Amino acid sequence: MENMFSRSVDPEIREALLNNDEASAAAVLQQYLQEQENIPLNIAVTGDTGSGKSTFVNTIRGVGDDAEGAAPTGVVETTKEVTHYPHPNFPKVIFWDVPGIGTMNFPAEKYLELVEFERFDFFIIISDRFRENDVKLAKEIQKKKMKFYFVRSKIDNNVRDKRRSQREFSEERTLTQIRKTCIQSLQDQGFESPQVFLVSSFDLHLYDFPLLAETLERELPDLKREAFQLAMPNTSLEMIDKKKKAFKSKIKYWATLSAAVAGVPVPGLSVAVDLSLLVGVVTRFVFGFGLDISSLKKISHYTGVPYEELKAIIKSPLAATVVTPALVLNLLAQTESLVALMTAEEGSRFIPILIPVTMTLSFLTIYKALNIFLDVLADDARRVFEKTTLNCRG
Repeated sequence: MENMFSRSVDPEIREALLNNDEASAAAVLQQYLQEQENIPLNIAVTGDTGSGKSTFVNTIRGVGDDAEGAAPTGVVETTKEVTHYPHPNFPKVIFWDVPGIGTMNFPAEKYLELVEFERFDFFIIISDRFRENDVKLAKEIQKKKMKFYFVRSKIDNNVRDKRRSQREFSEERTLTQIRKTCIQSLQDQGFESPQVFLVSSFDLHLYDFPLLAETLERELPDLKREAFQLAMPNTSLEMIDKKKKAFKSKIKYWATLSAAVAGVPVPGLSVAVDLSLLVGVVTRFVFGFGLDISSLKKISHYTGVPYEELKAIIKSPLAATVVTPALVLNLLAQTESLVALMTAEEGSRFIPILIPVTMTLSFLTIYKALNIFLDVLADDARRVFEKTTLNCRG
């Protein structure tokens, strides 16, 4: 049993397994997995009136501007106080809509203190034209040794206007000029070597948002990096692959939890835990890849690809639906190798001398099942991304 899975997990769990204390191992594993799923990430999004920060907050969360729980948007100042907006599928990832610096209620000299800057992991400073207050805020954040990122918003509007007005339009030249102007503006106000990300809140896969996501991910600590990855929309095939890798790294822990529970001699416990575990983990896969009904409808709305067309290219029955124990059981029963493992596990479950065998079979069943489900869902996410990206480019 040790060679099969216990060497791949933490020392405390391994020791409990080797001492045949399966109940303790299961408790430790359960706590570990819960802690991993509840890593907090707090992102402050700030900028002047009309800069588009509320729309950015809504879009990055996969929520429409008119949806329940959306950050209010408008041409007048709608952010009067620091307001938090949890990600709908990963509620520990919270985006904070923060009033711009220098407003009546948030004067520059007391800004960071009033917004309680210590709670944030980093700041995103959004503007459609960087001004003195943006630089002032960045310098104050810099003094606190915190991370911040300049985001130039509404790039889609600029590109569209230039395309209409220029006979020989070049998108690359237009973007280069906008970036150069932003950087020069920040340098003129005394900010050295600024990096500016050009973003459209309505087309996150275009322009610099994938680069922004990659930069944020790279500069976050390991545990928060994974929380950020899973909450981000699929803006590239690389992002989908990173999500898959993050999920895959956890499968050994979920499978070991199943094995530990299988060693506890309580009738019906292992089956109940396995089903609950599979439903919970697969649902997390679906949400992480943006394959739940709400996310797919949101993607359909923004890209113009009909929802039914997106459903048509999805192969896994786990996507675009509610994952239930009955659905998971039905899928397990359709895979011969999994049926063989489950049958062997049930046959050995109540023979004390075969408990180690039961645990190994339980580990293998969950490990293999989750890998199968993960592969199919990741492939579906790629197909949806390619379909919607092609439509936008067309």
